[in-house]
Amino acid sequence: MARVSRGLTRAKSSGLLLAFVLAGGVGSMAQGQQGAAPAAQPPATPRARAPIDLTGYWVSIVNEDWRWRMVTPPKGDAASVPLNAEGTKVTNAWDPATDGSCLAYGAAGLMRMPTRLNITWQDDRTLKIETDAGQQTRLLRFDGSTPPAQRSLQGFSVAAWEPAPQPGRGGGAPQIPKFGNLKVTTTNLSAGWLRRNGVPYSENTNLTEYFDRFQAPNKDEWLVVTTIVSDPKYLQQDFVTSTHFKKEATNAKWSPSPCKAS
Repeated sequence: MARVSRGLTRAKSSGLLLAFVLAGGVGSMAQGQQGAAPAAQPPATPRARAPIDLTGYWVSIVNEDWRWRMVTPPKGDAASVPLNAEGTKVTNAWDPATDGSCLAYGAAGLMRMPTRLNITWQDDRTLKIETDAGQQTRLLRFDGSTPPAQRSLQGFSVAAWEPAPQPGRGGGAPQIPKFGNLKVTTTNLSAGWLRRNGVPYSENTNLTEYFDRFQAPNKDEWLVVTTIVSDPKYLQQDFVTSTHFKKEATNAKWSPSPCKAS
């Protein structure tokens, strides 16, 4: 009987040990499941995070500065551009024989041209802007990569989405309907012209732009590009313009025409 009792006791002990081990294993598994961190998701690309859609065909609406934008102004006509003495000197030295020069199609003056834009995503981190006037191409990079050593008419543009403005408080006047905007900073520019009559900007220029899209009451889609040209060499202060574009349904009027090198 003693031998049977010892056998039962050993079996009971083994069963308790097995139950304890199993319980511990289940508990460890449960703790592992509860404590497991979710798999990290890759951050959304700039294209996926876009608060507004800038793609498509847009035509410039020349509702201001017609005499400087639609035709080549007379020599020395730099009204409204805050030139300093050096900038005025360069403007007055302009040679009309260089009318139509590609210098007028650099990034600091390009959006003021009477032109159409074709805006597309080159990839998930780069917006591409093509113009039919002068056949220029601008690349707006969201990755903040290092600019190339060589300067160019379009320079090196870094883009960033900005949040939409919040509604005003205290019953203030309603804001223009916006859905967020795009801020673009351009450096590494070569010298160019703000206007086709030789009004200059230098290679020291820093260009800041804000791209805003909104819908008019008649459902037309509009793009407004606010351009701030900062040039310590030729300007007394920043030169600020606001240029308007309207969305076109198709590319039927897209008519690329190259500029003429000086």
